[in-house]
Amino acid sequence: MRANYRMQRLFIDAPLGTGGHVEPPAEAAHYLANVLRMKDGDEVLLFNGRDGEWKAQLRFEGKKRITLDVTEETRPQPQQPDLVYCFAPLKQGRLDYLVQKAVEMGAGVLQPVITQHTQVPKIGIERIRANAVEAAEQCGVLNLPECREAVKLDRLLDQWDPARRLIFCDEGHETNNPLPLLQALGPGPLGLIIGPEGGFSEEERGLMHRLPFVTAIPLGPRILRADTAAVAALALVQATVGDWTSQGSKGIGE
Repeated sequence: MRANYRMQRLFIDAPLGTGGHVEPPAEAAHYLANVLRMKDGDEVLLFNGRDGEWKAQLRFEGKKRITLDVTEETRPQPQQPDLVYCFAPLKQGRLDYLVQKAVEMGAGVLQPVITQHTQVPKIGIERIRANAVEAAEQCGVLNLPECREAVKLDRLLDQWDPARRLIFCDEGHETNNPLPLLQALGPGPLGLIIGPEGGFSEEERGLMHRLPFVTAIPLGPRILRADTAAVAALALVQATVGDWTSQGSKGIGE
């Protein structure tokens, strides 16, 4: 079922169900009342990443307090995407963009990775979560990705499940066309890893090329910025072996 983009959507970290009553956080209540200027009886859509999407009516109690009366389910909760998206943290504005686009394009796990050329070794995981929620609210997404703490690349690879194919976007790949390499992959769970500005080091590239569960792909004949590469790679993977195809969605979702 397609999302209703005409109604305001709001993430609520509380159980949702028929006849329920939830109180939005102060910031959300201020936004509904003072920015959107919604009135008593107006309707919004609620989601929590677990219970689907629900319609709710606003009920004003005094000047500042708002209660949301849950009335009916509008969309059931879909299956959580199983695409693990690994990325080297970028500077703040570009990292915000990267996270938002990853959510829009179906990443199920957001895994920051510290590489030798990573310029931002410390990141705020709460900011990543906030950007994930904002993207989901704006784009009708019901699933929120799992946001993991950053790990070093060698630890990520040591702990990687070899049954999950890891697609490595290699700027030094000898070819330009990624499609044959992706189309040759069989069904199964996937991960995708994008490097930092400046790319992976030669040592890191060599390490990943030696791992049997890694598939290296190019991203075309041009050098892409890290945030551009992130979007391009996600589109390629989802369109060929991901959940944009019936075959891919079955493989990734199982």
